[in-house]
Amino acid sequence: MDLKNAIYKRFARYVKVDTQSDENSPAFPSTRKQFVLARMLAAELKAIGAKKVRLDKHGYVTAEIPATVKSRKPVIGLLAHMDTSPAASGRNVKPRVHKAWKGGDIVISRKHGVVLNIKNCPELARCKGEDIVTASGDTLLGADDKAGIAVIVTAAEYLLKQKEIRHGALKLGFTPDEEVGQGVKFFNVKAFGADYAYTFDGDVAGAVEEENFNADGVKLTVTGKSVHPGTAKNAMANAARIAADIVASWPENLLPETTEKREGFIMFTDISGGTEKAEVSGIVREHDLRKLKAMERQLGAIVAAKRLKYPLAKIELAFREQYRNMKEVIVRHPEVMGKLLAAVRQAGLEPRVKPVRGGTDGARLSFMGLPTPNVFTGGYNYHGRYEWVSLDGMNKSAEVLINLARKWAE
Repeated sequence: MDLKNAIYKRFARYVKVDTQSDENSPAFPSTRKQFVLARMLAAELKAIGAKKVRLDKHGYVTAEIPATVKSRKPVIGLLAHMDTSPAASGRNVKPRVHKAWKGGDIVISRKHGVVLNIKNCPELARCKGEDIVTASGDTLLGADDKAGIAVIVTAAEYLLKQKEIRHGALKLGFTPDEEVGQGVKFFNVKAFGADYAYTFDGDVAGAVEEENFNADGVKLTVTGKSVHPGTAKNAMANAARIAADIVASWPENLLPETTEKREGFIMFTDISGGTEKAEVSGIVREHDLRKLKAMERQLGAIVAAKRLKYPLAKIELAFREQYRNMKEVIVRHPEVMGKLLAAVRQAGLEPRVKPVRGGTDGARLSFMGLPTPNVFTGGYNYHGRYEWVSLDGMNKSAEVLINLARKWAE
């Protein structure tokens, strides 16, 4: 079985299905179009011989690859998400293969001036000589996380055909709405039946992740007082200006644009309103929970000062927990990362253990009782027109999955 070719054929089909999620939708999944890919996957899993294939009302697709060993081994889950980011269009995606990339510019779109190279993406330098896939410059590609889906389904098909490979039972899971932070909201861990799991939702080949940001949402509401500007002195409280003042008072060195690696930040993502009322929403991110809470207190102190500065306004600040750092759970199960690192090395790669500057379904799943680190799929520059994935990296990801299946049966 030509894994690399099979992975690409699946991937090219999947990315053409628009599965963009919607962070403003109250429904779950947030967009009905995610069911199009869900139904496609359920049918495909049945066709390759997977067992217990199910698509439920929430859009979760689950299946099982039966064990080829008789003795009881840990049941391993393999997961990826179906939705693509709301940050860029996922409609009418046209994947393009840049064969055996030699190291120069990859012109994604001359029309839009979208050119990929090692200057604007140094991580690309690791992939010289590999087949690189991009979109056409009008959309994102959707490798996040349709690359992960293609890897899992193709590796599952391989294992079903190669029955001499010793492995325990494998559970497959494909989730909606990961990009809007709701991916496993209704996921039934007990019914899924895995002891440990891995999300295939990472980036460049060799990268694996056992820790992620602690994450909270933040909402700021300013209720002002509107009077005629001609008589506004000591009488007006302009909510829009007060909100802007608070946002501008947040330190420059604690923004996503000025931080990296394990450094935390607050990002103000949306601001709206007028004189009488204004709202600001955003996110708080930090790998260390104590530092996250310290940043929230720091913003609280800024708001307290503004209440004194603007006594005619009412200023409210609220934080909402989103997810927590999965490392707290995963370190209690050292065999989960131990077998993953060994599987990566067996595929001929040196593991790069790094923190996720974001979150994965694995973060929530870990705290739901299913320790779930994250595995690379070979791509980068997710959520925009510069997104790319290496077919060779995807192939290595499938090798790692097959190696994992073997190692958990040892």
